[in-house]
Amino acid sequence: MDYGPAPESTKETQAWLDQHERRFGLFIDNAWTQAADTFASVNPADGKELAQVTQAAGSDVDRAVEAARRAQPGWVALGGHGRARVMYALARLLQKHARLFAVLETLDNGKTIRETRDADLPLAARHFYHHAGWAQLQSEEFADYRAVGVVGQIVPWNFPLLMLAWKIAPAMAAGNTIVFKPAEFTSLTALLFAEICQQAGVPAGVVNIVTGDGRVGEAIVNHAGIDKIAFTGSTEVGRIIRQATAGSGKKLSLELGGKSPFIVFEDADLDAAVEGLVDSIWFNQGQVCCAGSRLLVQESIEERFYAKLRSRMDNLRLGSPLDKSMDIGALVDPVQRQRIHGLVESARAEGCTIYQPAACEMPADGSWFPPTLITGASTSAGIAQTEVFGPVLVAMSFRTPGEAVQLANNTVYGLAACVWSESISLALDVAPQIKAGVVWINTANQFDAACGFGGYKESGFGREGGREGMYEYMTALSEDARPAAPVVEATGKAKQADSDAPFAIDRTAKLYIGGKQARPDGAYSRAINGASGQFLADVGEGNRKDIRNAVEAAHKASGWAKATSHNRAQVLYYIAENLAIRADEFAARLAAMTGSKDPQREVQASIERLFYYAAWADKYDGLAHQPPMHGITVALNEPVGVIGIICPNENPLLGFISLVAPALALGNRVVAVPSEAFPLSATDLYQVLDTSDLPGGALNIVTGSADELAKTLASHADVDAVWRHDGSAEGCAEVERLSAASLKRTWVGGAKGRDWFDTKQAGGRAVLAHASQVKNVWIPYGV
Repeated sequence: MDYGPAPESTKETQAWLDQHERRFGLFIDNAWTQAADTFASVNPADGKELAQVTQAAGSDVDRAVEAARRAQPGWVALGGHGRARVMYALARLLQKHARLFAVLETLDNGKTIRETRDADLPLAARHFYHHAGWAQLQSEEFADYRAVGVVGQIVPWNFPLLMLAWKIAPAMAAGNTIVFKPAEFTSLTALLFAEICQQAGVPAGVVNIVTGDGRVGEAIVNHAGIDKIAFTGSTEVGRIIRQATAGSGKKLSLELGGKSPFIVFEDADLDAAVEGLVDSIWFNQGQVCCAGSRLLVQESIEERFYAKLRSRMDNLRLGSPLDKSMDIGALVDPVQRQRIHGLVESARAEGCTIYQPAACEMPADGSWFPPTLITGASTSAGIAQTEVFGPVLVAMSFRTPGEAVQLANNTVYGLAACVWSESISLALDVAPQIKAGVVWINTANQFDAACGFGGYKESGFGREGGREGMYEYMTALSEDARPAAPVVEATGKAKQADSDAPFAIDRTAKLYIGGKQARPDGAYSRAINGASGQFLADVGEGNRKDIRNAVEAAHKASGWAKATSHNRAQVLYYIAENLAIRADEFAARLAAMTGSKDPQREVQASIERLFYYAAWADKYDGLAHQPPMHGITVALNEPVGVIGIICPNENPLLGFISLVAPALALGNRVVAVPSEAFPLSATDLYQVLDTSDLPGGALNIVTGSADELAKTLASHADVDAVWRHDGSAEGCAEVERLSAASLKRTWVGGAKGRDWFDTKQAGGRAVLAHASQVKNVWIPYGV
C-alpha cells in the first residue's frame, strides 16, 4: 500500500492574490501605498511568480516610524483592557482565516501544508491570545515598567507568520508601536496580516509593515526614531546590528543561529528518538535555527540507531508542499540549495560518509534537497560547526554522559538541545550542564507562547515568549529617574606628593586575582591623591595580561556557579558582617579620597546592599510553565558566566558593591575594575574577602584605566558579559561595539548617572535579570 495524492486547494489563496492584482504596496499608518519599485515573490516549489512586492525606500521607513511615534501615546492610553480586546480580535481572525494563511504560507515559503496548518497557524494565534492576557494584566504584573516606545522588528523567511506573531504580539501587549520588516523572500502572509489588522480595529500607526531587502532592515536599525530593535536571523547580521546600535541607547534583542545537539543515551526509547529526530532536523526542511543538526549517540547503540534512522529516512516523502501526505517541502530559494550542496560536498571531500535515500526523487522544478545523514566527521570539521540551515544531519558518538556534555557544548552557538533517556535522573543531570537557552527532554521542537525561547553565546540574547519575553519590550520606570549625568568623572592620573621620608611604609595596593594579591604585569602603578591633594597610595596599573589572568582565575572558580544559592547567600552575609566590623576604617578612606561629608552613610548603605543581594540569592526563583502539552516547562535562572564590570566613580564603595554583589549572588564570577578616580575602597576589600569564605577567583579586582580595561574585557572571547557604569558615553558605546565579535551580553549606563543609594535604581529584578539567563527545560510526562 502506498500513499495517494492529497492536494490542498489553492483556489481561495489565488483569488486573494488576484483581488490585489498580485501587486502589493506598503502598509503604513493603516493605509496601503501604491506598489512601486517592486520585486517578485516566488513559489519555491515550482519557481513560479506569486506576486510583486514593493521595495521600500528610506523615506518609507521614515513615514512608518513617524506614524508609529504619533500612535504610541494613544495606544498606551487605550489601557491594558483596550489593547487586550484588539489582540483577542486579531487572534480570532487568525483562526477564522487559518486555511488562507496556511496555504499562502506554503506557497510563499515552500514548507509543507501539514506544518503551516498544524503548527505555524495554531501557534501564531496562541501568541496573540496569550499576550492579550499580558496586556490585560500589565498594570498589575508589570506596574514598575513602561513600554519602550517604537519598536523595529526584522524576521527571517523560515517561519514568516509565526515570527511575526512572536514579535508583534508582546510588543503590542506592552504598549509599543511597531515598524515590521518581513523577509524579502516571504512577505505575503505579513501583508495578509496587515489586512486583518484593519479588520480587528488596530489603531492607525500601531502596526506598520514595510517590505524589501536588507536595505530596509538597515534603515530600520539605523533610524534615530526607533527605541528597540528585535532581530531574528543569522549570527553574521546580528553582529552587524550590534555594532550599528552601539551607543545609540536602543534596546536590542537578537535570536540568531544554532548548531543544536540531539543527544541519545543507550537507555533511550530508540524508536521514539528517531521520530523526535525527524521532527527536529527535517521539520521545515531543516531551515530551523534550533534544528537538532548534531546527532550525538552513545557508542553502545550507535550502529543500531543509525540503522533505524536510515530506514526511517528511506520512508520520508519529499514533494509538493501542498500535498498533505508529504514530509519534506522545498527550500526557500535556489541560493539556499546551492549553499547546502556546497557544504555537503565539502564534507564528502574531507572523507565523511554521506547517506541520502536512494528512492528520494527530486521534482524537476523548484529548490529541493534530500534528507542527508553525514557520519565520520571530526568535531572540528566545518560540517560539524557550521549552521547548514537545511535537511542535513551530522552524527558522531560518545561514551559517557560527561563526554556527551562536552561535545554538546563544543560550539559557538547555544540555542537549543535535545536529551533522550528513559532515566529522568540522567536527563535532568545533563540538561542544566548544556549551554543552551532551551532543552527538550524526550521531545523536540516544542514551542509555546508561555515559554521563553532564546539562546546563549553566539545564538544571541533576549527571549521570545512568556514573562521574560514581555520584559524585552518594556523599560523599568527607575531608569527614567536616573540623574542626567554622572556625579563624578575620572580625573586621570594624579601626581604623587613629595615625601621627606625615604623609607616610608610602602602604600601600594596590588591587584586581586584568584584570591591572592598580585603585582601588575606591566610593573606600573598610579598614585591616588585625596580630596585635599595629599598622597594616599599607589595602585597597580592593570593591563590586558592582568585581565587575561583574572579571566582564567574566574573560569577556574566554576565551583561558585555550582554552589547552592543558600551557600552564596551566606558568603555575602559574611562579607557584609566583616565590612561592618571595619566600617570606621572604610568611612575614613572614603572621606580621605572623595571629601565626603557623610562617608558613614555610604558604608552603611554598602553593608545593607550586601544583605539585600544575599537575601535575593535564594529567592530569585525560576518558573514552572504549563504549556498545552502533557508536561511542564521549567524556566531556570542560570548565571551568565564570567562578567566584566566597570564600576562608577560616584560612591566608589557603594557603586562597586551594588554591581558586584548581584553578579555574585546568582553564581557568576566577576572581573571588576573599580572606580578609576577612587579605587582604594575596593582594594581595601581584599582582606574582607579573604576572611569571608569567598572562593579564590569568584571575584577578581584589577585597577587601572577604565577605558583600556573595558576594551580588553569587551574583546575577550572568554568573558560572557560586560557591564559599564562609569558614565562614559563613548566608553559604553565602545563596549557594545567590541562585544559584537562574540555577541556577549552588555549592560551599560551611557552618559547618565545612577543614584546608588536608591534601591529601585540599583536593585531589584531588573538588575538580577542582567546577572542571569533563562533556560527553559521541557519535561513531558503522562505520554
